Amino acid sequence: MAVKYPISVTLTDRSKLATVDFSNIPFGKVISDHMFVADYDGKQWVNPRIEPYQNLSLAPSNLALHYGQSIFEGMKATKINGEPVLFRADQHARRLNLSAERMCMPAIPEDLFLQGLKMLVDLDRAFIPEADDHALYIRPMMFATDEYFGVHASEKYKFIIFTGPVGPYYPTPVRLWVEEVFTRAAQGGAGEAKCAGNYGSSLLPAQRAKKAGYDQVMWMDAVEKKYVQEVGTMNLFFVMDGKIITPATTGTILRGITRESFITLLKEWGYTVEDRLLSIAEIADAYWRGSLQECFGAGTAAVVSHISDITWRDRKLELSPVNEQNRPVAFRLKKHINRLRMGLEPDTHGWLSSCANSGILEFMDEKQQALHV
Repeated sequence: MAVKYPISVTLTDRSKLATVDFSNIPFGKVISDHMFVADYDGKQWVNPRIEPYQNLSLAPSNLALHYGQSIFEGMKATKINGEPVLFRADQHARRLNLSAERMCMPAIPEDLFLQGLKMLVDLDRAFIPEADDHALYIRPMMFATDEYFGVHASEKYKFIIFTGPVGPYYPTPVRLWVEEVFTRAAQGGAGEAKCAGNYGSSLLPAQRAKKAGYDQVMWMDAVEKKYVQEVGTMNLFFVMDGKIITPATTGTILRGITRESFITLLKEWGYTVEDRLLSIAEIADAYWRGSLQECFGAGTAAVVSHISDITWRDRKLELSPVNEQNRPVAFRLKKHINRLRMGLEPDTHGWLSSCANSGILEFMDEKQQALHV
């Protein structure tokens, strides 16, 4: 039985909702009114609360700024019959705690994570856009708060969830550059954790790729620069020789929740799915033989991102035009997930959870309830 936590609620007196142009939402630049916050005092999580989204006060000696104890998740909320729903929220809570373990940080109780998350999304439900390929993006995060500059794991931490409406992450097909100089992660490192450092180290290679006309880099393994890993913002799938292949999660790439969902669906639909090491040479060989049918990315932000071309050294692999006839697997997956989130497909796996009965009202006083309604 889920534990229920006392969560205080303070409403904003200046909602930003009226200023949001839902027909033009730059990804990641619009933030909703409130955030959920909890603090770890060295022994337990205390003072869980929902309060207006606001700036933080940090000391220059804050350990997270120096030694990188900072992790996060990415989730989405949509609406079914006007009520907010989450996709595989429990899996995101568990993955955050796996990242916390790798980064020597305390786990946050899953019940507290989910209760605070649902209350927050329920409270700011008006920020959930209802257009196709739009959603409320949710960013849970945890970081160290001790204030000294010795190399040591912090004793105290802050956990925050904030949200913001978003449109498509990649509105057009993605061009990839095969990166063989820089490395994202090595075996035994923190590549599987969703920690800030993994993304910080990816910025220079991604910037160089963009200057050369590409959208993102395709990472190779750290040892041989031979095996495909992932793209900086998503896992990868390849449809080759009648099979669907995705690079194995061997500890160096993120265990994507969208990725795992796709594998489950594809197997149920009768496809042959292989989760294994996959070399760039094997992909190129399939392309030259005419048997590379599709390549697409899988991730929370984009759900499905079609890959238009892959450049490996001086070789350019140009995939078929993006339409349902040429890309039946990717289109079917995206359509199914989007319809599931809108309540148009049965939730046979129990992946959706409603925020409608979050209990937010019972933590408000009468004045707050009147403002919320």
